[in-house]
Amino acid sequence: MADVVDGQANTVFVGGGGAGHASPQTLLLKYANRHGLIAGATGTGKTVTLQTLAESLSLAGVPVFLADVKGDLAGLSRAGSADGKLHQAFSERASQIGISLAYQAFPVTFWDVWGKSGHPVRTTPAEMGPLLLSRLMDLTDVQEGVMNIAFRVADEQGLALLDLKDLQAMLVWVGQNAADLSLRYGNVSTASVGAIQRALLVLENQGGDSLFGEPALELADLIRQDASGKGMINILAADKLMQSPRLYATFLLWLLSELFEQLPEVGDPDRPRIAFFFDEAHLLFDDAPKALIEKVEQVARLIRSKGVSVWFVSQNPTDIPDAILGQLGNRIQHALRAFTAKDQKALRMAAQNYRANPDFDTADAIQNVGTGEAVTSLLEAKGVPGVVQRTLIRPPFSSLGPISDAERAQIMNASPMGLKYGQAVDRDSAHEMLARKAEEAARAVARAEAEARENDALFDMTRDEYRNARRYKPRDEGRTRSSRSDSIVETFGKSLARQLGTKSGQAIVRGVLGSLFRGR
Repeated sequence: MADVVDGQANTVFVGGGGAGHASPQTLLLKYANRHGLIAGATGTGKTVTLQTLAESLSLAGVPVFLADVKGDLAGLSRAGSADGKLHQAFSERASQIGISLAYQAFPVTFWDVWGKSGHPVRTTPAEMGPLLLSRLMDLTDVQEGVMNIAFRVADEQGLALLDLKDLQAMLVWVGQNAADLSLRYGNVSTASVGAIQRALLVLENQGGDSLFGEPALELADLIRQDASGKGMINILAADKLMQSPRLYATFLLWLLSELFEQLPEVGDPDRPRIAFFFDEAHLLFDDAPKALIEKVEQVARLIRSKGVSVWFVSQNPTDIPDAILGQLGNRIQHALRAFTAKDQKALRMAAQNYRANPDFDTADAIQNVGTGEAVTSLLEAKGVPGVVQRTLIRPPFSSLGPISDAERAQIMNASPMGLKYGQAVDRDSAHEMLARKAEEAARAVARAEAEARENDALFDMTRDEYRNARRYKPRDEGRTRSSRSDSIVETFGKSLARQLGTKSGQAIVRGVLGSLFRGR
């Protein structure tokens, strides 16, 4: 019996063997970063194939990230049972394809956007950026432009956008200063700001506030091995997340983009640094704008040089745009059903994506393979696509299906990620900074108003005193020998009294007396 991982040849066993099936099909780790596709109708075995690939890559020391859409993949953390009803079928399959059936558990870290079924996984609006956020909230082009302005101003002013309330506060500030910003960045309408705020409110109600915050996920915590050298399998609890499909797709695209931006170039390594499985991949492309699809195509094309293996998992290859499908060199196609003319057309198109095998018709094989079987084409030496083969997928070594809440809690409590990400942190950021600026501005206005009132009181008091003095002071009181000087003072006083009755005179006195008052 052969082992699943051949360390000397740097290959992992995928399946094969048996009557009417090919010789063993292996995935060359050197070409695993050419990406892959797992496709097939519901119930044909896609999830089990994903599980067995994750096991094999982990055994080869490659960390894995995958989304658990139905809760079935948590069984990776528990060894398969020799007493289960599936054991006999698995033993027969293992004997048929020539491998040892070694039941074992795998190192698993559970993650969850809401922090309930796994450790909290967070990012910040600043890290996600305006493009993905606009996609997440389904903004129009005009609203996306306003979002870009908000991010640009926040960056220039040193206002960190770390959570939703930071972004909401920044948009309020943009709306209040729309006139000034429009002169520099282009039109900023309050209607667009209001529309974005409503979209943020919807996102918050869907649980988006749990996604944004700190401590943000560090990619190094995904690219880990356990003490025995197995690659860590990171499982994102996505059963609840799938209820917000746009949030699910945007989060996984953000994670893929972060891997692309942060990991250094490594050329063609002998094995991937991490394997990324994008389940329900059609959600990424449904109603996606052209700019977003082009970004995914760019990432898929260039991220292989970062040592990242990306696998798209979907029901039909036609769910994936052709430009991206062309980047997927390793393909595992489970059965497609062709009940309608549209289905038959999709079946023929799927068959055309494979290098033909003269021994059978590819379209016929795709339609008729049973559960646990697949039509495969894996890259061979020098990256040449292999001839399409009918393949029996190897049985999993871990348990199929979900685990109990107690088992999940035990694994989470033993993980160091709980100490790092368990408690949210609210640092000083845009919301707090703008609140302080607003308070300072309010205090400055209050001081100015108080000074104005005091100046008014001083002005009124001086004018009354002056008039009272002129009205009741005896004519001969205070006369001195300097009669010429007294006449000058008296003349100035009469002139001043006349000026006090005019607006310009009042302004002059306010300014002079006000400055004197403040100088005291």
